[in-house]
Amino acid sequence: MLLAKAGVDVHVFEKKPYVGGRTSTLELDGGFKFDLGPTFFLYTRVLEELYRTVGKEFRDEVEMVRLDPQYRLLFGAGGQIDATGDIERMSAEIAAISPEDKDGFARYMEENQDKLERFRPVLEKAFNSWLDLIDPAFLKALPMLRPTKSVDQDLQRYFSDERVRLAFTFQSKYLGMSPFRCPSLFTIVSHLEYAYGVWHPMGGCAAVSQNMAKVATELGAQIHLDEGVDELIFEGKRVVGIRTKTGEHRADAVVMNADFAHAMTNLVPDKKRKRWTDKKLDKKKYSCSTYMLYLGLDKKYDTQHHTIYIPEQYAEVMEDIEDRQVLSDHPAVYVQNPGVTDPSMAPEGKSALYVLVPVTHQSENVDWSVQRTAYREKVLDVVETVFGMEDIRDHIVAEKIVTPDDWSAVYHVHKGATFNLAHGLDQMLHLRPRNRFDEIPGMYLVGGGTHPGSGLPVIYEGARITSKLLTKDLGVSFDWTVPEPAPASVPATNPKPADGTRGYDEVA
Repeated sequence: MLLAKAGVDVHVFEKKPYVGGRTSTLELDGGFKFDLGPTFFLYTRVLEELYRTVGKEFRDEVEMVRLDPQYRLLFGAGGQIDATGDIERMSAEIAAISPEDKDGFARYMEENQDKLERFRPVLEKAFNSWLDLIDPAFLKALPMLRPTKSVDQDLQRYFSDERVRLAFTFQSKYLGMSPFRCPSLFTIVSHLEYAYGVWHPMGGCAAVSQNMAKVATELGAQIHLDEGVDELIFEGKRVVGIRTKTGEHRADAVVMNADFAHAMTNLVPDKKRKRWTDKKLDKKKYSCSTYMLYLGLDKKYDTQHHTIYIPEQYAEVMEDIEDRQVLSDHPAVYVQNPGVTDPSMAPEGKSALYVLVPVTHQSENVDWSVQRTAYREKVLDVVETVFGMEDIRDHIVAEKIVTPDDWSAVYHVHKGATFNLAHGLDQMLHLRPRNRFDEIPGMYLVGGGTHPGSGLPVIYEGARITSKLLTKDLGVSFDWTVPEPAPASVPATNPKPADGTRGYDEVA
């Protein structure tokens, strides 16, 4: 979208017959539709700005619904929280399980808004070398980094009860990391949810990918579906194009959106790399993976749109994933039931249930040819007993299982690590693969494997960073100033409710 608007001749080559990659739709027989990967959007500000940059209004293009409650949290240690960004209501939810923590929420929100504003300029710029660390914006944000603290440790300044902290720390799994190790910077992830909302695009998250393809095409980009990249074409060390089933396609620049480590080890000869050789990539730290059940049910369930079960042994579960690399006997389970919000996801009277369990990336300790079915039973046991769906097995009429082996073999995700390279301080900023890839002249990176990192808002911001670098390098003049929002041409999807929570227009 951005490059086409800037006047660049853009060709997108996609190996699937549809756009979106992991942000696409999975359809099963019987009319059941699922988000393949991401199931919601947060911090829609980035999308709003990208669309305005190309002359569009995001809220005119894609129908979005803000969820309130944004999700229900079920604690194995007892109690639950219906999470909401409304400070008074959320404080009451917290007080119900930990009265002494009820005042911590308002303070958390205020301080993390300040942290976000300080770090936003850092996450919006390229980090091409260590010299970028002396940037004034980074130095201003540095005092709030607390590099010796994890997300969980930082949250102890606000909340004493471990269950309450989990309401603000489990989001580190969006980065594929344990909250007991994830750098404290990322307390802002949960703040984004509470301050700016958890949003469902009607039709599923693929609706955004599909609309982006539509807008890009309108701007002149050409999208070649069902045409994967077989080979990169090099002249010396510089990449000058790609080879697909239709032949050679030469270009002034190649933007790579494939999983970074997979593409490096399969498309770029090892001898052309120094910092990111196969041997060095193998020693890098990778995120967790996910075990997925996509279930078409001939019964309508009225559970929350998003429900997350956090077992009492959560710290042990994280050690099973990151250290021992084994399957936990106490799986944490996330269930999306989008039909309660979006009837297009399943036929009338039926449900399309998305079940996700964080697990280790591919490891010799787990044989998925054996565990593929065995772990299904363990996960369904949790869904039946904890989520109150006692009869779910009797109502499954369509089903698909995706394991880390599938993420690797079918979706080309290195080691099945669905959130790419881990986000420790040793793999961030200039230490992450750079947007203007310094190993291969002419190559640029986008996606979770490059700076700023994974998570949809961050990935889209990375696309803007890369686009700015590329247009500069090509000598293409483009005004990157984000226009002011246009007056809404359609009513807000969910205007301000009577209870005082914020509606779409206030966030947008």
